Amino acid sequence: MTEEIEEVEDDSTSEELYEHYRFVADPGQETLRIDKFLMDRIPNTSRNKIQVAARNGNILVNGAKVKQNYKIKARDEVSIVLPYPVREIELIPEDIPLDIAYEDEDLIVVNKPANMVVHPGYGNYTGTMVNALVYHFEHLPQRNQDYFGRPGLVHRLDKHTTGLLVIAKTEHALTHLAKQFYDRTTDRRYWALVWGDVEEDGTVTGNIGRSIKNRKVMNVFPEGDMGKHAVTHYKVIKRFGYVTLVECKLETGRTHQIRVHMKHIGHPLFHDLEYGGDSILKGTTSAKYKKFIENCFDLLPGQALHAKTIGFQHPVKNNFIELNSELPEGFARVLEKWEKFAKTE
Repeated sequence: MTEEIEEVEDDSTSEELYEHYRFVADPGQETLRIDKFLMDRIPNTSRNKIQVAARNGNILVNGAKVKQNYKIKARDEVSIVLPYPVREIELIPEDIPLDIAYEDEDLIVVNKPANMVVHPGYGNYTGTMVNALVYHFEHLPQRNQDYFGRPGLVHRLDKHTTGLLVIAKTEHALTHLAKQFYDRTTDRRYWALVWGDVEEDGTVTGNIGRSIKNRKVMNVFPEGDMGKHAVTHYKVIKRFGYVTLVECKLETGRTHQIRVHMKHIGHPLFHDLEYGGDSILKGTTSAKYKKFIENCFDLLPGQALHAKTIGFQHPVKNNFIELNSELPEGFARVLEKWEKFAKTE
């Protein structure tokens, strides 16, 4: 048997939380049920998880969807998309208020505030979105009998990025949503305030990977095999002279994608602490202007980036859900300040 496992993103701030396996059955492979075939090859999985994946169309053989009772034959090419396995970490329920945009027995969509980490990890074991969700789920008057015990993440937002985040409550919903994110059928749109006067709408295409010089940040590698394929579409919403409000639509969901792509084209996000947006990049040298920028920075804990819209197919009802969220107060006040500033210039 030859086997290829595609590299999966394991960074704690990764937005896409699924993994993709691909196997080619040996020329001498005996006929075998596909769930047994995959259980023998994928670590830390279960037959139930594989069967749920099959029911959701997440298993392909020779490019076609198959059911869990499909019999593998010699030279079959098998691929499967699974939700990324959760880290073994104790999740402590915490009574932290949630801004809920949508909820039913299968999933929940929350509006994440700034300065909140999504999942517990090194240096952030409490106070995260997941801690709040565990508490919320435990106190629901009724829970779906398929609830699998912990919030199911299929994407994340950076600590200082605000906006909409969808979380699965059941393994079926988690697997179904993971496939949508993998197939890029979700609709994710962000509002970002960037430095400079963006001349026209456009698209950034460039592989994203860890910076060779600083492993804490990402970089764009336009050519070669480094990094992972990434595409961001952007359009101008409003120009303020020295900064521009843009809408970014994600075709992929790499770590820090919008932040690193916009920096790559010369428009770092306003007050982005990691990508150079936290200093004055455009404008005048006057003391008054410097104070104006400092006042704007004080309203934002980090980059001016908000996940404004999310759209996806409901994993059970099959209707397409599209949700929009308002800008957080700090971001909205910064725009008001720039609006007034632009009128006086």
